[in-house]
Amino acid sequence: MSSKKTVAQIIVDILAEAGVKHCYGIVGDTLNHITSAIRKSDIEWVHVRHEEVGAFAAGAEAYLTNQITACAGSCGPGSLHFINGIYEAQRNKVPVILLASQLVTSQQGTDFPQEVDFESLYKNCSVFCRQINDPTQVREITTAAIQAAINQRGVAVLVIPYNISKEHVEDKSSHKIYHPNPVIRPSDTELTEIANILNQHKKVTIFAGQGVFDAHAELIDLAEKLKSPIVHTSRAKDFVEYDNPYNVGMTGMFGMESGLTAIKDCEVLLMLGADFAWSQFYPDKAIIIQVDIDATHLGRRHPVDIGVVGSSKPTLSALLPLVNEKHETKFLEGCCQLYTKSMNKLNKKALPSHSTIHPQYLTELIDKYAADDAILCADVGSAMVWACRHFNTNGKRRTLISLKHGTMANAMPQALGAQKAFPNRQVITLSGDGGISMLLGDLLTTIQEKLPIKIIVLNNGSLNFVELEQKVEGLIDHYTDLQNPDFAKVADSIGLFSIRVNDSDLLEAAMQSFLSHPGPALLDVKTSPNELVMPPEIQTSQVMGMALYGVKASLNGKMGDVVNLLVDNFVKK
Repeated sequence: MSSKKTVAQIIVDILAEAGVKHCYGIVGDTLNHITSAIRKSDIEWVHVRHEEVGAFAAGAEAYLTNQITACAGSCGPGSLHFINGIYEAQRNKVPVILLASQLVTSQQGTDFPQEVDFESLYKNCSVFCRQINDPTQVREITTAAIQAAINQRGVAVLVIPYNISKEHVEDKSSHKIYHPNPVIRPSDTELTEIANILNQHKKVTIFAGQGVFDAHAELIDLAEKLKSPIVHTSRAKDFVEYDNPYNVGMTGMFGMESGLTAIKDCEVLLMLGADFAWSQFYPDKAIIIQVDIDATHLGRRHPVDIGVVGSSKPTLSALLPLVNEKHETKFLEGCCQLYTKSMNKLNKKALPSHSTIHPQYLTELIDKYAADDAILCADVGSAMVWACRHFNTNGKRRTLISLKHGTMANAMPQALGAQKAFPNRQVITLSGDGGISMLLGDLLTTIQEKLPIKIIVLNNGSLNFVELEQKVEGLIDHYTDLQNPDFAKVADSIGLFSIRVNDSDLLEAAMQSFLSHPGPALLDVKTSPNELVMPPEIQTSQVMGMALYGVKASLNGKMGDVVNLLVDNFVKK
Protein backbone atom coordinates (compact mmCIF):
# COMPACT_ATOMS: atom_id res chain seq x y z
CA MET A 1 0.00 0.00 0.00
CA SER A 2 1.35 3.43 -0.95
CA SER A 3 2.19 5.83 1.90
CA LYS A 4 1.98 8.85 -0.37
CA LYS A 5 -0.26 11.80 0.46
CA THR A 6 -1.41 14.79 -1.49
CA VAL A 7 0.48 18.03 -0.96
CA ALA A 8 -2.79 19.51 0.32
CA GLN A 9 -3.11 16.76 2.93
CA ILE A 10 0.48 17.25 4.14
CA ILE A 11 -0.06 21.01 4.48
CA VAL A 12 -3.19 20.44 6.56
CA ASP A 13 -1.41 17.81 8.68
CA ILE A 14 1.35 20.31 9.49
CA LEU A 15 -1.19 23.02 10.35
CA ALA A 16 -2.86 20.62 12.79
CA GLU A 17 0.52 19.69 14.29
CA ALA A 18 1.22 23.40 14.82
CA GLY A 19 -2.02 23.83 16.77
CA VAL A 20 -4.28 25.45 14.16
CA LYS A 21 -7.90 25.01 15.23
CA HIS A 22 -9.78 27.13 12.67
CA CYS A 23 -9.36 28.13 9.05
CA TYR A 24 -11.41 31.11 7.83
CA GLY A 25 -12.23 31.59 4.17
CA ILE A 26 -14.36 30.96 1.10
CA VAL A 27 -14.03 27.83 -1.00
CA GLY A 28 -13.09 27.98 -4.68
CA ASP A 29 -11.82 25.80 -7.49
CA THR A 30 -8.06 26.08 -6.92
CA LEU A 31 -8.61 25.54 -3.18
CA ASN A 32 -10.69 22.38 -3.51
CA HIS A 33 -8.00 19.84 -2.56
CA ILE A 34 -7.02 21.90 0.49
CA THR A 35 -10.61 22.25 1.74
CA SER A 36 -11.12 18.54 1.10
CA ALA A 37 -8.14 17.81 3.33
CA ILE A 38 -9.42 20.20 6.00
CA ARG A 39 -12.79 18.45 5.95
CA LYS A 40 -11.06 15.20 6.95
CA SER A 41 -8.99 16.86 9.69
CA ASP A 42 -9.68 18.22 13.17
CA ILE A 43 -9.35 21.79 11.86
CA GLU A 44 -12.71 23.55 11.63
CA TRP A 45 -13.54 25.48 8.46
CA VAL A 46 -15.25 28.81 9.15
CA HIS A 47 -17.29 29.94 6.15
CA VAL A 48 -17.28 33.74 5.92
CA ARG A 49 -18.95 35.84 3.20
CA HIS A 50 -15.95 38.06 2.39
CA GLU A 51 -12.29 37.05 2.57
CA GLU A 52 -11.31 40.33 4.27
CA VAL A 53 -13.57 39.29 7.14
CA GLY A 54 -11.79 35.94 7.26
CA ALA A 55 -8.40 37.60 7.68
CA PHE A 56 -9.73 39.94 10.38
CA ALA A 57 -11.27 36.99 12.23
CA ALA A 58 -8.13 34.85 11.98
CA GLY A 59 -6.01 37.75 13.21
CA ALA A 60 -8.34 38.36 16.15
CA GLU A 61 -8.21 34.71 17.18
CA ALA A 62 -4.41 34.72 17.00
CA TYR A 63 -4.25 38.03 18.92
CA LEU A 64 -6.37 36.78 21.79
CA THR A 65 -5.06 33.20 22.01
CA ASN A 66 -1.44 33.71 20.93
CA GLN A 67 -1.89 30.59 18.79
CA ILE A 68 -1.36 30.36 15.05
CA THR A 69 -4.59 30.59 13.06
CA ALA A 70 -5.25 30.05 9.35
CA CYS A 71 -7.23 31.57 6.52
CA ALA A 72 -7.46 30.31 2.95
CA GLY A 73 -8.72 31.49 -0.42
CA SER A 74 -8.98 30.67 -4.09
CA CYS A 75 -6.81 32.10 -6.85
CA GLY A 76 -7.01 35.69 -8.11
CA PRO A 77 -9.64 37.87 -6.43
CA GLY A 78 -10.30 35.25 -3.75
CA SER A 79 -6.94 35.43 -2.00
CA LEU A 80 -6.52 39.07 -3.05
CA HIS A 81 -9.48 40.06 -0.85
CA PHE A 82 -7.61 39.05 2.31
CA ILE A 83 -5.05 41.82 2.05
CA ASN A 84 -6.49 44.45 4.42
CA GLY A 85 -7.04 41.94 7.19
CA ILE A 86 -3.57 40.51 6.56
CA TYR A 87 -2.05 43.97 7.03
CA GLU A 88 -3.97 44.23 10.31
CA ALA A 89 -2.58 40.90 11.56
CA GLN A 90 0.96 41.75 10.47
CA ARG A 91 0.91 45.10 12.24
CA ASN A 92 -0.50 43.43 15.36
CA LYS A 93 2.43 40.96 15.22
CA VAL A 94 0.22 37.90 15.54
CA PRO A 95 0.83 34.45 14.02
CA VAL A 96 -1.46 33.89 11.03
CA ILE A 97 -0.92 31.72 7.98
CA LEU A 98 -2.67 32.47 4.69
CA LEU A 99 -3.06 29.61 2.24
CA ALA A 100 -3.31 31.45 -1.07
CA SER A 101 -4.18 28.91 -3.73
CA GLN A 102 -2.93 29.74 -7.21
CA LEU A 103 -3.40 28.94 -10.89
CA VAL A 104 -1.58 25.89 -12.21
CA THR A 105 2.11 26.59 -12.80
CA SER A 106 1.85 26.35 -16.60
CA GLN A 107 -0.63 29.27 -16.65
CA GLN A 108 1.42 31.59 -14.45
CA GLY A 109 3.18 34.49 -16.13
CA THR A 110 0.83 34.44 -19.14
CA ASP A 111 -1.68 37.10 -18.02
CA PHE A 112 -4.19 34.28 -17.64
CA PRO A 113 -7.64 35.29 -16.30
CA GLN A 114 -7.58 35.74 -12.49
CA GLU A 115 -3.78 35.64 -12.35
CA VAL A 116 -2.36 37.61 -9.41
CA ASP A 117 1.28 37.58 -8.34
CA PHE A 118 0.70 36.84 -4.65
CA GLU A 119 4.39 36.74 -3.76
CA SER A 120 4.89 40.33 -4.93
CA LEU A 121 1.61 41.41 -3.39
CA TYR A 122 2.04 39.97 0.09
CA LYS A 123 5.80 40.29 0.67
CA ASN A 124 5.36 43.75 2.24
CA CYS A 125 2.82 42.57 4.83
CA SER A 126 4.26 39.24 5.94
CA VAL A 127 7.28 37.70 7.61
CA PHE A 128 7.28 34.80 5.11
CA CYS A 129 5.89 34.61 1.59
CA ARG A 130 6.78 31.77 -0.77
CA GLN A 131 5.22 29.61 -3.46
CA ILE A 132 5.57 25.84 -3.39
CA ASN A 133 6.94 24.89 -6.79
CA ASP A 134 8.33 21.46 -5.95
CA PRO A 135 5.84 19.09 -4.29
CA THR A 136 8.63 17.21 -2.51
CA GLN A 137 9.44 20.37 -0.53
CA VAL A 138 5.95 20.76 0.93
CA ARG A 139 6.85 19.84 4.53
CA GLU A 140 10.05 21.87 4.50
CA ILE A 141 8.41 25.05 3.16
CA THR A 142 5.19 24.76 5.18
CA THR A 143 7.16 24.16 8.37
CA ALA A 144 9.36 27.19 7.62
CA ALA A 145 6.25 29.31 7.04
CA ILE A 146 4.69 28.35 10.36
CA GLN A 147 8.00 28.68 12.17
CA ALA A 148 8.35 32.25 10.84
CA ALA A 149 4.79 33.20 11.79
CA ILE A 150 5.19 31.92 15.35
CA ASN A 151 8.72 33.13 16.08
CA GLN A 152 8.96 36.31 14.00
CA ARG A 153 5.46 37.29 15.13
CA GLY A 154 3.56 37.94 11.94
CA VAL A 155 1.83 36.59 8.87
CA ALA A 156 3.14 33.75 6.72
CA VAL A 157 1.76 33.45 3.19
CA LEU A 158 1.96 30.08 1.47
CA VAL A 159 1.16 30.24 -2.25
CA ILE A 160 -0.03 26.85 -3.53
CA PRO A 161 -0.59 26.24 -7.26
CA TYR A 162 -3.59 24.01 -7.90
CA ASN A 163 -1.61 21.33 -9.76
CA ILE A 164 0.93 21.16 -6.93
CA SER A 165 -1.81 20.82 -4.27
CA LYS A 166 -3.09 17.56 -5.77
CA GLU A 167 0.32 15.93 -6.35
CA HIS A 168 1.00 12.76 -4.34
CA VAL A 169 4.36 12.61 -2.56
CA GLU A 170 6.08 10.71 0.24
CA ASP A 171 6.00 12.55 3.56
CA LYS A 172 9.32 11.37 4.98
CA SER A 173 10.76 14.69 6.13
CA SER A 174 11.53 15.12 9.84
CA HIS A 175 11.05 18.91 9.90
CA LYS A 176 9.21 19.96 13.07
CA ILE A 177 7.57 23.07 14.52
CA TYR A 178 9.35 24.66 17.48
CA HIS A 179 7.83 27.00 20.06
CA PRO A 180 10.82 28.43 21.95
CA ASN A 181 10.20 30.69 24.93
CA PRO A 182 13.51 32.38 25.75
CA VAL A 183 14.07 34.62 28.76
CA ILE A 184 15.47 37.91 27.45
CA ARG A 185 16.64 40.76 29.66
CA PRO A 186 19.33 43.49 29.61
CA SER A 187 22.81 42.76 30.92
CA ASP A 188 23.67 43.30 34.59
CA THR A 189 25.70 46.36 33.63
CA GLU A 190 22.75 47.89 31.76
CA LEU A 191 20.36 47.15 34.63
CA THR A 192 22.73 48.76 37.13
CA GLU A 193 22.94 51.89 34.96
CA ILE A 194 19.14 52.09 34.74
CA ALA A 195 18.75 51.57 38.51
CA ASN A 196 21.27 54.30 39.29
CA ILE A 197 19.29 56.83 37.23
CA LEU A 198 15.97 55.79 38.79
CA ASN A 199 17.48 56.04 42.27
CA GLN A 200 18.89 59.53 41.67
CA HIS A 201 15.64 61.23 40.62
CA LYS A 202 12.39 61.96 42.46
CA LYS A 203 9.92 62.37 39.60
CA VAL A 204 9.91 59.10 37.64
CA THR A 205 7.03 58.17 35.35
CA ILE A 206 6.52 54.68 33.95
CA PHE A 207 5.13 54.53 30.42
CA ALA A 208 3.78 51.03 29.82
CA GLY A 209 3.00 49.57 26.42
CA GLN A 210 1.64 46.23 25.28
CA GLY A 211 4.99 44.64 26.10
CA VAL A 212 3.98 44.48 29.79
CA PHE A 213 1.22 41.97 28.97
CA ASP A 214 2.56 39.36 31.41
CA ALA A 215 4.23 41.65 33.95
CA HIS A 216 1.37 43.25 35.90
CA ALA A 217 2.65 42.25 39.35
CA GLU A 218 6.21 43.38 38.62
CA LEU A 219 4.93 46.66 37.15
CA ILE A 220 2.94 47.47 40.29
CA ASP A 221 5.88 46.50 42.53
CA LEU A 222 8.19 48.87 40.65
CA ALA A 223 5.70 51.74 40.81
CA GLU A 224 5.32 51.14 44.55
CA LYS A 225 9.08 51.32 45.07
CA LEU A 226 9.56 54.40 42.89
CA LYS A 227 6.28 56.11 43.89
CA SER A 228 5.74 56.51 40.17
CA PRO A 229 2.57 57.21 38.23
CA ILE A 230 1.94 54.72 35.42
CA VAL A 231 0.80 56.02 32.03
CA HIS A 232 -0.21 53.43 29.45
CA THR A 233 -0.74 53.25 25.72
CA SER A 234 -4.17 52.33 24.36
CA ARG A 235 -2.88 48.87 23.38
CA ALA A 236 -1.72 48.24 26.96
CA LYS A 237 -5.11 49.06 28.51
CA ASP A 238 -6.00 45.42 29.22
CA PHE A 239 -2.76 44.73 31.07
CA VAL A 240 -2.21 47.94 33.07
CA GLU A 241 -5.52 49.50 34.01
CA TYR A 242 -6.93 46.99 36.52
CA ASP A 243 -6.03 46.74 40.24
CA ASN A 244 -3.58 49.58 39.80
CA PRO A 245 -3.51 52.51 42.26
CA TYR A 246 -0.69 54.09 40.21
CA ASN A 247 -2.63 54.23 36.95
CA VAL A 248 -3.11 57.80 35.64
CA GLY A 249 -4.54 56.86 32.26
CA MET A 250 -3.41 57.30 28.69
CA THR A 251 -1.60 60.05 26.85
CA GLY A 252 -1.91 60.90 23.16
CA MET A 253 -5.07 61.92 21.31
CA PHE A 254 -7.16 59.33 23.20
CA GLY A 255 -5.63 60.25 26.53
CA MET A 256 -6.34 62.61 29.35
CA GLU A 257 -4.66 65.52 31.09
CA SER A 258 -3.25 63.34 33.89
CA GLY A 259 -1.43 61.01 31.51
CA LEU A 260 -0.09 63.92 29.49
CA THR A 261 1.11 65.78 32.61
CA ALA A 262 2.76 62.72 34.19
CA ILE A 263 4.96 62.38 31.11
CA LYS A 264 5.57 66.06 30.37
CA ASP A 265 6.55 66.92 33.99
CA CYS A 266 8.70 63.91 34.90
CA GLU A 267 12.48 63.90 35.34
CA VAL A 268 12.84 60.32 34.12
CA LEU A 269 10.55 58.44 31.74
CA LEU A 270 10.87 54.65 31.89
CA MET A 271 9.31 53.13 28.77
CA LEU A 272 8.40 49.45 29.01
CA GLY A 273 7.35 47.69 25.80
CA ALA A 274 5.93 50.94 24.41
CA ASP A 275 6.54 51.77 20.76
CA PHE A 276 4.44 54.95 20.99
CA ALA A 277 4.45 56.69 17.62
CA TRP A 278 3.45 60.31 18.39
CA SER A 279 6.63 62.21 19.24
CA GLN A 280 4.80 65.41 20.29
CA PHE A 281 3.62 63.64 23.45
CA TYR A 282 7.11 62.79 24.73
CA PRO A 283 8.79 64.95 27.41
CA ASP A 284 11.05 67.80 26.34
CA LYS A 285 13.77 67.56 28.98
CA ALA A 286 13.45 64.25 30.83
CA ILE A 287 15.91 61.37 30.73
CA ILE A 288 14.24 58.65 28.66
CA ILE A 289 14.98 54.97 29.24
CA GLN A 290 13.44 52.51 26.79
CA VAL A 291 13.11 48.75 27.29
CA ASP A 292 11.83 46.79 24.30
CA ILE A 293 12.05 43.21 23.03
CA ASP A 294 12.83 44.53 19.53
CA ALA A 295 16.11 46.45 19.24
CA THR A 296 14.89 48.24 16.10
CA HIS A 297 12.26 50.02 18.23
CA LEU A 298 14.83 51.71 20.45
CA GLY A 299 14.78 55.46 19.85
CA ARG A 300 12.88 55.22 16.58
CA ARG A 301 9.92 57.37 17.75
CA HIS A 302 11.89 59.86 19.87
CA PRO A 303 15.55 60.05 20.96
CA VAL A 304 16.27 58.12 24.16
CA ASP A 305 19.15 58.29 26.60
CA ILE A 306 19.31 54.56 27.32
CA GLY A 307 17.90 51.82 25.12
CA VAL A 308 18.06 48.16 26.13
CA VAL A 309 16.61 44.90 24.84
CA GLY A 310 14.46 42.74 27.06
CA SER A 311 11.03 41.36 27.82
CA SER A 312 9.25 43.35 30.52
CA LYS A 313 8.70 40.55 33.04
CA PRO A 314 12.28 39.24 33.38
CA THR A 315 13.68 42.76 33.04
CA LEU A 316 11.57 44.10 35.90
CA SER A 317 12.26 41.02 38.02
CA ALA A 318 15.99 41.65 37.68
CA LEU A 319 15.68 45.42 38.09
CA LEU A 320 13.50 45.48 41.23
CA PRO A 321 16.23 44.39 43.70
CA LEU A 322 18.48 47.20 42.41
CA VAL A 323 15.92 49.96 42.95
CA ASN A 324 15.76 51.87 46.23
CA GLU A 325 12.44 52.43 47.95
CA LYS A 326 11.36 56.09 47.66
CA HIS A 327 9.24 57.90 50.24
CA GLU A 328 8.48 61.19 48.52
CA THR A 329 4.93 60.94 47.06
CA LYS A 330 4.16 64.53 46.02
CA PHE A 331 4.58 63.92 42.28
CA LEU A 332 2.57 60.69 42.37
CA GLU A 333 -0.23 62.20 44.46
CA GLY A 334 -0.49 65.20 42.16
CA CYS A 335 -0.81 62.98 39.08
CA CYS A 336 -3.39 60.74 40.79
CA GLN A 337 -5.49 63.72 41.85
CA LEU A 338 -5.38 65.03 38.29
CA TYR A 339 -6.42 61.58 37.04
CA THR A 340 -9.51 61.68 39.26
CA LYS A 341 -10.31 65.17 37.98
CA SER A 342 -9.75 64.09 34.36
CA MET A 343 -12.04 61.06 34.71
CA ASN A 344 -14.76 63.16 36.32
CA LYS A 345 -14.55 65.54 33.38
CA LEU A 346 -14.81 62.68 30.86
CA ASN A 347 -17.75 61.16 32.72
CA LYS A 348 -19.91 64.30 32.58
CA LYS A 349 -21.58 63.00 29.44
CA ALA A 350 -21.70 59.38 30.56
CA LEU A 351 -25.23 60.00 31.79
CA PRO A 352 -28.70 59.84 30.24
CA SER A 353 -29.88 62.99 28.47
CA HIS A 354 -33.41 64.08 27.58
CA SER A 355 -32.47 65.41 24.14
CA THR A 356 -29.89 62.96 22.76
CA ILE A 357 -27.90 59.78 23.45
CA HIS A 358 -24.27 60.51 24.20
CA PRO A 359 -21.89 57.76 23.04
CA GLN A 360 -20.11 58.05 26.39
CA TYR A 361 -23.33 57.01 28.16
CA LEU A 362 -23.81 54.14 25.74
CA THR A 363 -20.28 52.88 26.43
CA GLU A 364 -20.73 53.24 30.19
CA LEU A 365 -23.78 50.98 29.93
CA ILE A 366 -21.75 48.41 28.00
CA ASP A 367 -19.18 48.55 30.80
CA LYS A 368 -21.89 48.22 33.46
CA TYR A 369 -23.70 45.22 32.00
CA ALA A 370 -20.98 43.33 30.09
CA ALA A 371 -19.72 40.07 31.57
CA ASP A 372 -16.64 40.11 33.79
CA ASP A 373 -14.65 38.34 31.06
CA ALA A 374 -16.26 40.06 28.06
CA ILE A 375 -14.29 40.86 24.91
CA LEU A 376 -15.01 44.25 23.33
CA CYS A 377 -14.06 44.89 19.70
CA ALA A 378 -14.32 48.54 18.66
CA ASP A 379 -14.25 50.12 15.22
CA VAL A 380 -11.69 52.74 14.28
CA GLY A 381 -13.13 56.23 14.56
CA SER A 382 -14.93 57.76 17.51
CA ALA A 383 -15.94 54.25 18.69
CA MET A 384 -12.34 53.42 19.57
CA VAL A 385 -12.04 56.55 21.72
CA TRP A 386 -15.17 55.78 23.74
CA ALA A 387 -14.03 52.18 24.19
CA CYS A 388 -10.58 53.20 25.40
CA ARG A 389 -11.95 55.84 27.78
CA HIS A 390 -15.15 54.31 29.14
CA PHE A 391 -14.85 50.49 29.04
CA ASN A 392 -13.05 49.32 32.16
CA THR A 393 -10.84 46.24 32.20
CA ASN A 394 -10.39 43.99 35.22
CA GLY A 395 -7.67 41.50 34.31
CA LYS A 396 -10.17 39.20 32.60
CA ARG A 397 -11.83 41.46 30.03
CA ARG A 398 -10.11 42.13 26.72
CA THR A 399 -10.35 44.87 24.12
CA LEU A 400 -9.45 44.62 20.45
CA ILE A 401 -9.16 47.70 18.22
CA SER A 402 -7.25 48.38 15.00
CA LEU A 403 -4.85 50.76 16.71
CA LYS A 404 -1.78 50.20 14.51
CA HIS A 405 -3.30 49.63 11.07
CA GLY A 406 -6.21 51.99 11.73
CA THR A 407 -8.67 50.37 9.36
CA MET A 408 -12.41 50.84 9.28
CA ALA A 409 -14.81 47.90 9.58
CA ASN A 410 -12.62 45.82 11.89
CA ALA A 411 -14.90 45.33 14.91
CA MET A 412 -17.59 42.93 13.70
CA PRO A 413 -15.19 40.65 11.75
CA GLN A 414 -12.77 40.52 14.67
CA ALA A 415 -15.65 39.66 16.98
CA LEU A 416 -16.38 36.61 14.81
CA GLY A 417 -12.85 35.33 15.36
CA ALA A 418 -12.95 36.15 19.06
CA GLN A 419 -16.22 34.26 19.49
CA LYS A 420 -14.93 31.27 17.56
CA ALA A 421 -11.86 31.16 19.79
CA PHE A 422 -13.88 31.61 22.99
CA PRO A 423 -17.36 30.16 22.44
CA ASN A 424 -18.31 30.53 26.12
CA ARG A 425 -17.34 34.19 26.52
CA GLN A 426 -19.43 37.25 25.75
CA VAL A 427 -18.13 39.10 22.68
CA ILE A 428 -19.41 42.62 21.99
CA THR A 429 -18.70 45.09 19.20
CA LEU A 430 -18.88 48.86 19.32
CA SER A 431 -19.30 49.44 15.60
CA GLY A 432 -19.49 52.71 13.73
CA ASP A 433 -22.32 53.08 11.23
CA GLY A 434 -19.73 53.59 8.49
CA GLY A 435 -17.69 50.58 9.61
CA ILE A 436 -20.56 48.11 9.94
CA SER A 437 -21.84 49.14 6.49
CA MET A 438 -18.60 48.20 4.76
CA LEU A 439 -18.78 44.48 5.57
CA LEU A 440 -22.46 44.20 6.42
CA GLY A 441 -22.85 40.94 4.50
CA ASP A 442 -21.03 38.99 7.18
CA LEU A 443 -23.91 39.46 9.57
CA LEU A 444 -24.97 36.29 7.76
CA THR A 445 -21.92 34.53 9.21
CA THR A 446 -23.25 35.02 12.75
CA ILE A 447 -26.25 32.89 11.76
CA GLN A 448 -24.51 30.32 9.56
CA GLU A 449 -21.70 29.70 12.05
CA LYS A 450 -23.94 30.14 15.11
CA LEU A 451 -21.77 32.86 16.65
CA PRO A 452 -23.71 34.79 19.33
CA ILE A 453 -21.79 38.05 19.06
CA LYS A 454 -23.46 41.24 20.27
CA ILE A 455 -23.20 44.10 17.75
CA ILE A 456 -23.79 47.68 18.91
CA VAL A 457 -24.04 50.29 16.15
CA LEU A 458 -23.14 53.92 16.92
CA ASN A 459 -25.62 55.36 14.46
CA ASN A 460 -24.76 59.06 14.18
CA GLY A 461 -25.38 59.31 10.44
CA SER A 462 -21.83 60.30 9.55
CA LEU A 463 -18.20 59.33 9.31
CA ASN A 464 -17.93 61.14 12.62
CA PHE A 465 -14.19 61.01 13.27
CA VAL A 466 -13.39 62.17 9.73
CA GLU A 467 -15.92 64.98 10.13
CA LEU A 468 -14.15 66.10 13.30
CA GLU A 469 -10.80 66.04 11.54
CA GLN A 470 -12.18 68.27 8.79
CA LYS A 471 -13.61 70.77 11.28
CA VAL A 472 -10.34 70.97 13.24
CA GLU A 473 -8.62 71.77 9.93
CA GLY A 474 -11.03 74.69 9.52
CA LEU A 475 -12.92 72.97 6.70
CA ILE A 476 -16.64 72.63 6.17
CA ASP A 477 -17.39 68.93 6.60
CA HIS A 478 -18.01 67.28 3.26
CA TYR A 479 -18.81 63.77 1.97
CA THR A 480 -19.11 62.44 5.52
CA ASP A 481 -22.90 62.13 5.76
CA LEU A 482 -24.39 58.63 5.73
CA GLN A 483 -27.97 57.81 4.74
CA ASN A 484 -28.30 54.74 6.91
CA PRO A 485 -30.99 52.08 6.87
CA ASP A 486 -32.70 50.91 10.01
CA PHE A 487 -29.89 48.52 10.98
CA ALA A 488 -32.18 46.72 13.41
CA LYS A 489 -34.58 45.83 10.57
CA VAL A 490 -31.68 44.71 8.39
CA ALA A 491 -30.38 42.47 11.18
CA ASP A 492 -33.85 41.12 11.91
CA SER A 493 -34.32 40.12 8.28
CA ILE A 494 -31.12 38.08 8.49
CA GLY A 495 -32.17 36.35 11.70
CA LEU A 496 -30.47 38.32 14.46
CA PHE A 497 -32.33 39.52 17.54
CA SER A 498 -32.41 43.30 17.15
CA ILE A 499 -33.44 46.48 18.95
CA ARG A 500 -33.40 50.10 17.77
CA VAL A 501 -33.16 52.87 20.39
CA ASN A 502 -33.68 56.61 19.84
CA ASP A 503 -34.49 57.60 23.43
CA SER A 504 -31.84 57.86 26.13
CA ASP A 505 -34.35 56.85 28.81
CA LEU A 506 -34.97 53.51 27.08
CA LEU A 507 -31.34 52.62 26.47
CA GLU A 508 -30.47 50.94 29.78
CA ALA A 509 -33.33 48.44 29.62
CA ALA A 510 -32.60 47.78 25.95
CA MET A 511 -28.93 47.13 26.76
CA GLN A 512 -29.84 44.56 29.41
CA SER A 513 -32.25 42.75 27.10
CA PHE A 514 -29.79 42.85 24.22
CA LEU A 515 -26.80 41.51 26.16
CA SER A 516 -28.84 38.74 27.80
CA HIS A 517 -30.07 37.33 24.48
CA PRO A 518 -28.51 33.88 23.91
CA GLY A 519 -27.91 34.24 20.17
CA PRO A 520 -26.43 36.86 17.82
CA ALA A 521 -27.96 40.28 18.34
CA LEU A 522 -27.73 43.86 17.09
CA LEU A 523 -28.48 47.07 19.00
CA ASP A 524 -28.93 50.10 16.72
CA VAL A 525 -28.48 53.27 18.80
CA LYS A 526 -29.16 56.75 17.43
CA THR A 527 -26.33 58.74 19.02
CA SER A 528 -25.49 62.44 19.01
CA PRO A 529 -23.96 63.55 15.68
CA ASN A 530 -22.29 66.57 17.33
CA GLU A 531 -20.01 64.82 19.82
CA LEU A 532 -16.42 66.08 19.91
CA VAL A 533 -13.50 63.89 20.91
CA MET A 534 -11.59 66.19 23.24
CA PRO A 535 -7.81 65.66 23.34
CA PRO A 536 -5.97 65.99 26.68
CA GLU A 537 -4.39 69.25 25.54
CA ILE A 538 -6.13 71.60 23.11
CA GLN A 539 -3.71 73.29 20.72
CA THR A 540 -4.11 76.86 19.49
CA SER A 541 -4.21 75.57 15.92
CA GLN A 542 -7.19 73.34 16.81
CA VAL A 543 -9.09 76.27 18.36
CA MET A 544 -8.36 78.43 15.32
CA GLY A 545 -9.42 75.63 13.00
CA MET A 546 -12.74 75.14 14.78
CA ALA A 547 -13.34 78.91 14.76
CA LEU A 548 -12.61 79.04 11.04
CA TYR A 549 -15.00 76.12 10.51
CA GLY A 550 -17.70 78.05 12.42
CA VAL A 551 -17.31 81.09 10.19
CA LYS A 552 -17.32 79.08 6.95
CA ALA A 553 -20.26 76.93 8.05
CA SER A 554 -22.28 80.03 8.99
CA LEU A 555 -21.59 81.63 5.62
CA ASN A 556 -22.68 78.44 3.88
CA GLY A 557 -26.03 78.17 5.61
CA LYS A 558 -24.93 75.74 8.34
CA MET A 559 -25.38 78.02 11.33
CA GLY A 560 -27.67 75.42 12.92
CA ASP A 561 -24.89 72.84 12.83
CA VAL A 562 -22.52 75.28 14.54
CA VAL A 563 -25.05 76.07 17.26
CA ASN A 564 -25.74 72.36 17.89
CA LEU A 565 -22.00 71.65 18.11
CA LEU A 566 -21.48 74.42 20.67
CA VAL A 567 -24.54 73.54 22.73
CA ASP A 568 -23.86 69.78 22.87
CA ASN A 569 -20.17 70.12 23.77
CA PHE A 570 -19.83 73.34 25.77
CA VAL A 571 -23.26 74.26 27.17
CA LYS A 572 -24.98 71.02 28.18
CA LYS A 573 -23.66 69.09 31.13
